[in-house]
Amino acid sequence: MTVFTPGATPSEAPSRLNSFYFTAWRWHFYAGLYVVPFLLMLAVTGALMVWFTAIDSEYGDRIAVTPTAQAQSVSAQIAAAEAAHPGSHADKYIAPRDAETPAIVRVQEGETARMLAVDPYSAAVLADRTETGTWNEWLTNLHGELLWGGNGGPGDTLVEIAASLGVMMLTSGLYLAWPRGGKSWRAVLVPDLAAKGRSFWKSLHLSSGVWAALFLGFFLLTGMSWTGVWGGKIVQPWSSFPAAKWDAVPLSDATHAAMNHTAQEEVPWVLELTPLPASGSQAGVQLLPMGTPVTFETVMAGARALGFDARVQVSAPADKTGVWTLSRDSQSYDSPNPTTDRTVHIDQYTGRILADVRYDDYPLMGKMMAVGIALHEGQLGLWSVALNLAICATLALSTIAGVVLWWKRRPTGAGRLAAPPRVPEAPLWKGGLVVAALVALAFPLGGAVIVAVLLLDALVLRHVPALKRVLS
Repeated sequence: MTVFTPGATPSEAPSRLNSFYFTAWRWHFYAGLYVVPFLLMLAVTGALMVWFTAIDSEYGDRIAVTPTAQAQSVSAQIAAAEAAHPGSHADKYIAPRDAETPAIVRVQEGETARMLAVDPYSAAVLADRTETGTWNEWLTNLHGELLWGGNGGPGDTLVEIAASLGVMMLTSGLYLAWPRGGKSWRAVLVPDLAAKGRSFWKSLHLSSGVWAALFLGFFLLTGMSWTGVWGGKIVQPWSSFPAAKWDAVPLSDATHAAMNHTAQEEVPWVLELTPLPASGSQAGVQLLPMGTPVTFETVMAGARALGFDARVQVSAPADKTGVWTLSRDSQSYDSPNPTTDRTVHIDQYTGRILADVRYDDYPLMGKMMAVGIALHEGQLGLWSVALNLAICATLALSTIAGVVLWWKRRPTGAGRLAAPPRVPEAPLWKGGLVVAALVALAFPLGGAVIVAVLLLDALVLRHVPALKRVLS
């Protein structure tokens, strides 16, 4: 986040400045070589995803409808959706957000799932499209997996490495930005718009980088919750809701993750690895009166009786042992308040409640992730949408300013990267080494890359002068 002092040459600067500063600068620079393209991609795709989820819904659930005295029954709304595609069957009903927006019905037509927006008052179909193939799904795949290999695949791994090294770049950048030599915090936090040339880009990179850093660590950690190694192998398994809390309830071999049908993770993160309960026993607490048919209509009535208001999702059983599921959570854009998350499973034969999971039942990490993911995705209302867009813009500005700054600093025609100089015989920086070790241990893929780079430097680069010069 900084450069040489004006007039200093690479040979003079190390003798006049703190050697730790130059060590941090080198870490920042080399981490940035890999991380910067990813940060730009994440900032742009993140901003677009916020647009498509919070402002321009692709399924039509924000189309305005005119309320009348009497709404159509849930059964009538579902029948209208199925009639639009003869031979199809509905497997999900999403109640309207409010009195002036439509319901959403998902129907299965052969191998294709379609999402239909239905006017709850007239049962007219207002919008109709496939569940997959949306811009938001495409952006989600690019944002997290580079459209390459799915979760745990090559793209996911590259993004996780970038996020891990991003933590290293973040910590080194904050060290570099810390006011020293009589500099005030104002010079750090407010860009000098009157500066010219390299000084302007330095000030812009410094200030925008510090502001972005206030949120970047949080965004990197919450984003990595879905990655293949840090999220899938380390954090999520020991943070998941324990199915053992469901006393004497038969469990399915399927987990809640089976309820995710697109790249847009809809099942609460804390429940994804938790087994689903199974229908076919007398377990649970009676919800629907004995003998009542368990249908979309009656289950939706049961949802209202349980206190679910406004938008709630009703999912039909997937097979003969599956369950009806009621869900309302911010991750599915049902509510701007993650602390009201609730998932209820109902036996398809008896109408009995097999499981009722609320935010208060989540383990501590699950609660933190429920709130963190909602903030990460701009689901807490318009203020969080505005905050997310501002962070994405600031992050993009900082990375672009950093690239321009490097371009202006590099010697013309040098034929090398023009990395910050190594300080000859610099003392061991114990504090920096501890931070690097902690990052490497906390984020295994990032740690593996750091070790690999150190080995490459020791075994190859030092012995190939031409290559060493290009990378210096």
